[in-house]
Amino acid sequence: MYDPQKAGEQTRNMSRMAAPETAGAGGVRRQVRLPGAAKFGIRMIVSAGLLALLITKIPADDVQPKDTHTGTLLFLAFGVLFTLAGFVLSAWRWQRVLAVFDVHVPLRTLLSHYLAGQFVGNVLPSTIGGDVLRVTRAAKTTGTSDIAFASVVIERLSGFVALPLLSFVGFVLEPSLLDIDRSWIAVMIAAATVAALVVILFVAGSARLAGRFAKHQNWMRFIGAVHVGVDRMRHEPRRAVSVLVAAIIYQASVLIAVYCAIHTLGVSLPNGAVLAFLPAVAAAQALPISLSGLGIREGLLVLLLHPLGVPTGKAIGIGLLWYGMTLVVSLLGAPAFAVGQREDRSTPPAPVDGDAGRSTSASARTSASRS
Repeated sequence: MYDPQKAGEQTRNMSRMAAPETAGAGGVRRQVRLPGAAKFGIRMIVSAGLLALLITKIPADDVQPKDTHTGTLLFLAFGVLFTLAGFVLSAWRWQRVLAVFDVHVPLRTLLSHYLAGQFVGNVLPSTIGGDVLRVTRAAKTTGTSDIAFASVVIERLSGFVALPLLSFVGFVLEPSLLDIDRSWIAVMIAAATVAALVVILFVAGSARLAGRFAKHQNWMRFIGAVHVGVDRMRHEPRRAVSVLVAAIIYQASVLIAVYCAIHTLGVSLPNGAVLAFLPAVAAAQALPISLSGLGIREGLLVLLLHPLGVPTGKAIGIGLLWYGMTLVVSLLGAPAFAVGQREDRSTPPAPVDGDAGRSTSASARTSASRS
């Protein structure tokens, strides 16, 4: 039973616990800055080293398209448009995930948060990831930081369901691709993605593992919130299907944008190869070992596309153009990042995190009773 006096006491205790942390924030920042800068520097070195290694292998006449005409510009324009459409679809996917928690946020608001996150992640040389910014701003919008965190995590995980699925479709459409040298790389990446996803979902969906943190009032409640979302989708398949459909449509828009980049450079590839190989590249570039996937993406494109007759320079060009289109569209997030969160006066006041934690705990108890 909810006791207002006890809840007020818990809130005051949490405030007192947070006070020393706030007072010492300056010292903490001074200690964390160096590791953050070091990680950023390592990622820069990895990206620069891989790109330098690849660029030295490019013949001079491999980079520029042999036929520069109106069609090339049209493909480039459509590539940028589909990249922008992908951003909108990703915000829609995020909205579908939030609906799992019965939280409804306008698409326009989520798109603003997503664009700001992309601007931080792709344009600014920052050690703070775009997803961190998205969680922070979504927490202000929804009034609960744990659900904001869980929604971004589950949204990301949904992509790792869609990518292997699209890759599988590509190999079904073009079974002969399995006979091509180095196609096993794409198969192994897809298999590793599925294996990692199974492990993560098992842990997140387990009441004994992640579920036991749902009742916590400290940072561990974020793990519990992920459990609540995964558990709800497990018991209500329609919610899971909604998220998965949005994820597939979003990833398909990314593939179409890259398909346009391929034709912009005058490269011809079988449609099955685009479906089979590019999702593997998209999954691998998400690894946090380089800057925005630079070097990883281009290296995999060289490995996978060279047996199909694509020159090294063109393969690297596809990767850089893929990144370039994302970078250009990410610039649209500059105003959203600068202005910050716009508060909607028509919405009721947001609950404090203590209330949010109790809400998540209640959801967890409901999920546990269903189990």
